[in-house]
Amino acid sequence: MIESAHRKITLLINEMEKVILGKRDILQLTVTAFLAGGHVLLEDIPGVGKTMMVKTLAKATHGKFNRIQFTPDLLPSDILGVSIYNTATQLFEFHHGPVFSTVLLADEINRTTPRTQAALLESMSENHVTIDNHTYPLDEHFFVLATQNPLDYEGTYPLPEAQLDRFLFKLHIGYPEFNDELNLILTQRGNELNHVQQLLNASEISQLKRIVDDIYVDPIVAKYALQLVQATRNHDEIALGVSPRGSVSFIRAAKAFALTEGRSYVAPNDLQYILPATFGHRLLLKGTQVASQEQLQEIFEQIVRRVPVPVRK
Repeated sequence: MIESAHRKITLLINEMEKVILGKRDILQLTVTAFLAGGHVLLEDIPGVGKTMMVKTLAKATHGKFNRIQFTPDLLPSDILGVSIYNTATQLFEFHHGPVFSTVLLADEINRTTPRTQAALLESMSENHVTIDNHTYPLDEHFFVLATQNPLDYEGTYPLPEAQLDRFLFKLHIGYPEFNDELNLILTQRGNELNHVQQLLNASEISQLKRIVDDIYVDPIVAKYALQLVQATRNHDEIALGVSPRGSVSFIRAAKAFALTEGRSYVAPNDLQYILPATFGHRLLLKGTQVASQEQLQEIFEQIVRRVPVPVRK
């Protein structure tokens, strides 16, 4: 069962890599979040393939794709939908918003007001929308990839710590390597999505998620994960460490990542690998509002060095 699941996941990542060149690690972590039932925040420069990556995932998993461009005048109803009175039936009819999709790209989420941000983040957390005392379920595999631009903070509304905690991972695609970008230039045809195959349906995704649930976590490894979390709470440079919700997400993500590696159990290396993506947006450093990637990377390395790797005797 693990081998079959790993084969399907590998095919999915390979299919996405046909469009997004040279970023297999990012694609693997994105698929990890998808299988873990989490969401991803991408903080990156424009034009590195964020939209194409999400569209590719949606098509390869046979899911409905929607994109929302967040702007200062965007309202919660523009995301969730609205009830409109039908004069013919004399009843209010609910018109679904773009949040009713399988894969949703929330572009430049920090450009809209906190009220509108909260509307999306609540649906991410609850997996349903409540309008006029009626509850409408979202797709069972609802997955959000939100983006924000790190270079331009003027006129933006940065996400508070409690809302950042709703995202499983925070990732950075970055520029491609020279040869990958050269290959992109030479092979660019403008219709890459037409060549993406639909590999997984809803029932197959549900099966993969059930396998994630069954991935084994040894109590010693779970203790190691919690020690890594607590190290963020006791670090001299960190004002706000990883929350208990973050520690639960850490284990869930590690189980999904282990499956993408073809294993039925979580290893300490899995925790170390996903630590930056899981912890980075959950930390608030002392004496600074925005931590640089270099600062965070140094702190992550310190934490991994300080917490001894478990060894079964």
